[in-house]
Amino acid sequence: MTGKVNKPEKKKPMRRCLGCMESFEKKNLIRVVRSPEGEISLDFKGKASGRGAYICRNIQCFKKARKAKRFEKNLECEIPESVYDALEKELMLCE
Repeated sequence: MTGKVNKPEKKKPMRRCLGCMESFEKKNLIRVVRSPEGEISLDFKGKASGRGAYICRNIQCFKKARKAKRFEKNLECEIPESVYDALEKELMLCE
């Protein structure tokens, strides 16, 4: 046989948006992370260590997740207003 062997496609990591609760590829979402030290920040590369929560780039999903306190529940801590402001600003740039 002289043909190439087809490699199976790599499985793409999927994550659920806290707003619409739909699953998307991880790279298409914004990650909010709580570091082991307890700091909350935005992680655009998805590599920071800590507990993460994901949101799609839709401002309506963000508002829905914020109103339902899904970030706090998922990260198991209080979220500072500065993180919400930064996330909202980033989502406004995406639209």
